[in-house]
Amino acid sequence: MSESPVGLSASPSLLLASSSPRRRDLLQQIGVRFSVLSVDIDESRCEGELPRDYVLRLAREKAEAGFARQQGALVSLGADTIVVCDGEIFGKPRDQAHAIAMLTALSGKAHRVLSAVALVDATRAAVDVSETAVFFRTISPEECLTYWQTGEPLGKAGGYAVQGYGAVFVQKIEGSYSGVVGLPLAETEQLLREFNVPLWNVVDG
Repeated sequence: MSESPVGLSASPSLLLASSSPRRRDLLQQIGVRFSVLSVDIDESRCEGELPRDYVLRLAREKAEAGFARQQGALVSLGADTIVVCDGEIFGKPRDQAHAIAMLTALSGKAHRVLSAVALVDATRAAVDVSETAVFFRTISPEECLTYWQTGEPLGKAGGYAVQGYGAVFVQKIEGSYSGVVGLPLAETEQLLREFNVPLWNVVDG
């Protein structure tokens, strides 16, 4: 667990409680000055917990963990993304067989991506979530194996990255593209404004 300055300035106004490079890129895209603190929480799903409740809870617990463990008192942002197909939650693949099984299940049909964001400070917490429909073309077994061998499916919910090689599987997206990447920017922007975290900062000089 390490805290490090990232973004556009050495004077951050936000703590990103995540080690995800995709979330770093998205925050930089909207000009947020932030530092990073990687946190570990128990991501086990509670019995009977609905996908929406599950992803919202994880995002909030990550934000709370970041706020509690930081050295300062920055507003803490936590996020979580899950893929839901035929009522089943697809997390990150454990191994090759698991990744190929997930891609095979997603092949030729639509699935949902739920991406939650939470902000926490000393007195309050707020959460929001985007839900996006992603439509996959049919993927052959050979393509699934070749895609696994690129290394990209590791660490990705549903075993694919829409911003990477996995984009070739996507026929259509209805909803938030940034949410599928890992951080829904429209929802994030609204929460940042509620917590008075500045956006659209420009690089000094």
